Amino acid sequence: MINEKKYYLDIFRVDEISLDALIAEGLRSGGSYCDLFFENTTYGSLLLRDGAVTSGGSHVDFGVGVRVLAGEKTGYAYSESTSLAEMTACAKAASQIASSPSEVSPYGTRNPSRGEPNPKADRYPVETNWRDVPMTSFLPFLQSLETKVKEKDTRVQKVMANLAFQVSDILMYNSHRELKWDTRPMGTVSVSVVFVQDGKIENKAVSRSFRCGAEFLSQSLAEEMASEVTSGIDARFEAKRPEGGQMSVVMGAGASGILLHEAMGHAFEADFNRKGTSIFADKMGKQICQKGINILDDGTLKGNRGSLNFDDEGIPGQKTYMVEDGILTSYLHDRISAAHYGVRPTGNGRRESFRYAPLPRMRATYMESGNAKTQDLISEVKKGIYVDEFSNGQVQIGEGDFTFYVKSGFLIENGRLTMPVKDINIIGNGPAALADIRGVADDLAIDPGAWTCGKEQSVPVSCGIPTVLISSLTVGGSANE
Repeated sequence: MINEKKYYLDIFRVDEISLDALIAEGLRSGGSYCDLFFENTTYGSLLLRDGAVTSGGSHVDFGVGVRVLAGEKTGYAYSESTSLAEMTACAKAASQIASSPSEVSPYGTRNPSRGEPNPKADRYPVETNWRDVPMTSFLPFLQSLETKVKEKDTRVQKVMANLAFQVSDILMYNSHRELKWDTRPMGTVSVSVVFVQDGKIENKAVSRSFRCGAEFLSQSLAEEMASEVTSGIDARFEAKRPEGGQMSVVMGAGASGILLHEAMGHAFEADFNRKGTSIFADKMGKQICQKGINILDDGTLKGNRGSLNFDDEGIPGQKTYMVEDGILTSYLHDRISAAHYGVRPTGNGRRESFRYAPLPRMRATYMESGNAKTQDLISEVKKGIYVDEFSNGQVQIGEGDFTFYVKSGFLIENGRLTMPVKDINIIGNGPAALADIRGVADDLAIDPGAWTCGKEQSVPVSCGIPTVLISSLTVGGSANE
């Protein structure tokens, strides 16, 4: 949502004269750049566990952060009050922290963006504002979701359905006199189910999360989530750990995009490369995977969890190709890294809240579709696995090594999916895995789940991928089964 400028100035009880005064205070000790980040966020949640509401409530987070840059130093301070006295003290503190005799750096953009936000270009229009709906009105949806789940499988033992939403009013101003404002909605529904069969227990959870209003809570959504969370349970109970080893892996479309996010996306963030800690720090302009592969980070997908009208530095949201035709062409930049590299910011400066300074962070990271068919990729594999659901992963940015835990998949034998598999690890190296991609299908899917990225701070993100064939990864299974 994008409201009138006055709406935001009134919420934070400021005017443009006071904003300029705060910037001047921030620069008083010799800083080269100063920005202000105001936030007013309403949070709400409701949890239904086995038919009973076990928790729920709402709260508001409110405040302003002041950042001052001087050379290689960053001063940051925040206040939970927007009284002029408190904000002035905050700006003074940030200025003193950043005070430095270092050479002044040209932070910001070469061509400052001073145009006003355009409501017609809003990437997350809202029909029903979460703030306008009583919390009790959400209960029937969660009850319907639970009922639908139980109706679809007699093995359902426990159901936990959760709704969480937030609406954030954001106002940003800086020493380039760029004034930007935005209202960011987010609705998230998750359902977690415990299944019991012959004394064995299996768990499955699904979620949906979008930047949208309360119109999101439809009966069609409840039906879709109930069907997904109860599908594939027969295979879960039949699944075994396969024999481990080095083998081909087919990554299913959608959630397998976590591989791009963790093993490659973080290593493309410009702060890691600026500091020389990323495995890709010396690979700009080089071929890092086969021709035809395009990997991007996108802040423009309408309603997507990771999309932004503006990032948290006031840079317009945009689509950034990191890999084009197999060549590394761009890192993900905030203002600091963009100034270092002499390029424009890519709209990736993000922060968890006004209490944090922004960092280069991903938005929606995915690989574009290729020309292959999924079945053709599977048919190429003599022995390997197909994986389509992950629970978590870890990556070493400097070395590029990663490990992912796979919740479900299938063994591939002589080009066919055979035995269901579960509880295995996929181990590899980011650059090596990119180089080992041998086929990309035409079925790109952006996963709609509630992905959250942690990098000193937590921010909402999204990921996606078409089905891809990686010729060699290590599968951590059993020693001999």
